[in-house]
Formats: sequence, C-alpha cells, structure tokens
Amino acid sequence: MLKKYLPLLLLCAAPAFAKPVLTVYTYDSFAADWGPGPAVKKAFEADCNCELKLVALEDGVSLLNRLRMEGKNSKADVVLGLDNNLLEAATQTKLFAKSGVANEAVKVPGGWKNDTFVPFDYGYFAFVYDKSKLKNPPKSLKELVESDQKWRVIYQDPRTSTPGLGLLLWMRKVYGDNAPQAWQKLAAKTVTVTKGWSEAYGLFLKGESDLVLSYTTSPAYHIIEEKKDNYAAANFSEGHYLQVEVAARTVASKQPELAEKFLKFMVSPAFQNAIPTGNWMYPV
Repeated sequence: MLKKYLPLLLLCAAPAFAKPVLTVYTYDSFAADWGPGPAVKKAFEADCNCELKLVALEDGVSLLNRLRMEGKNSKADVVLGLDNNLLEAATQTKLFAKSGVANEAVKVPGGWKNDTFVPFDYGYFAFVYDKSKLKNPPKSLKELVESDQKWRVIYQDPRTSTPGLGLLLWMRKVYGDNAPQAWQKLAAKTVTVTKGWSEAYGLFLKGESDLVLSYTTSPAYHIIEEKKDNYAAANFSEGHYLQVEVAARTVASKQPELAEKFLKFMVSPAFQNAIPTGNWMYPV
C-alpha cells in the first residue's frame, strides 16, 4: 500500500525542494538573446541557488506603467530599466523598497545619492545615422529641428520609452518655452514614433529613416559585432543628454533577500562585464 502512495507523496513534496524564483521586469533589448540578459541570468543563477526569470516589456517607461497598474499585486521582485528621469515618478508610487546597496558602490557622472534606486549603466542620447547614406548630418539639435533638409527621423514615445522621455527633456533644455513650436517643426520630419528603442532602431536599420534616436555608444555594436564602420552618432554642439539606467526591488517582493542580493550582484564585475558589449552602454 505504501508503494502506491509513495509517488504521490514525492509529488506533494517536490515544491518544497524547488528553487526560489526571482522575477525581474526589464525591457526587451536587455532580455533578448543578443542582450546582456542571458549572461546575467547564467552568472546570477550560478551563485544564488535560484531561478532568475526575466519578464520583457517594450521599454523603461512601460515598466513603470506596468508596475503602477499591478500595484502591490505585482509579481515583480526587481524592476530593471527605469532611469534618472523617472526617479521622482517612481518614488511617488511608493512601490519600491530601499536597496541595501551603498552609493559608493557605483560611479556615474555627477555622482549618485539614492537609497532605493541603483544604477547599472549609463549613456548619452544621440541621433545615429549611416555615413554611407547621409553625408552631411546635423551638427546640433537645433539644426536637426530647424534645417530645411528633409531628413527622415524616427524616435520613441515618451509615454512608454526612456529615450523618448529623454528627447522630450532634451528639447525642453534646448528650447525652453519654445519647445512646443520646435516639436511642430520636428513632426514634419518624423517618420514614426515607436513604443520602444528596439522597434525604432530596427526600422532605421531597414532604411526607414535617415536618423534614429539612440546612444553615442550604438555605433560600437556595429564595429565590434558586425565589423561595420558606416554607422555614427551625430555630434551635437549643445551636448548630449545623460541617461543613468537604474533598478530597484519592489515592496511587494516575495523574495526580498534574494532581490537585495541581485541588486548587489548588479554592481559586481559578474554583471558589469556584460554591459559594454551586451547593452552597449557604459558600466558603473
């Protein structure tokens, strides 16, 4: 009789021996096969005795929108892919817990002082173009907006994308109160506005636009991975807007200690080594 029930008893006991799962919400290019996600997952799982589950959304602002919608019922233990421009909005949700990571553990331009959000990389927004097709790129944001050149431009929606939000703030920085008129001028050159970076960059590579909003570091991908040097970031005289990407653990996490362990792992060499040629950004 005991033999009959043994398989059932083992089945019931199996979950007790299952590894804990840490769920990380992130953006699609981070979790993609060609992004840093697979290397990060492998390195963390080798040390945590757990399963790291990456849940991919379109872009950084979408992550915050999703968490707002789910509230304290969210399955996310960690949200990875917000940025410095979202800190105030993210803090106001009261859905994030203190990190347990010392500010001294990270180095970003301007320094860092925040006990909740932890930087994992940084970069500068730029418009990328193909040198073999565009011989005379704009030399400033104002030239891009105001020139009579009929450049075709693709960028991202600030309601869903952190680069899109960055462009919104960049335009405001350069144009001030005249930003609405500048947007009207840029609209005449706009091919489309995408939900996220991946879609925008993909359309650009297919030849749908002359310029795409990306990063000063994006051409490095083509040089290193594809051995192509025809892509460049237009150098703007006003300077380039800084983005610091961050992660944080959630108040609702069922694995708070594991979430804190991940944030500390995030600023270690095992994670940071995947950033320069995985996320094509600067490590912290």
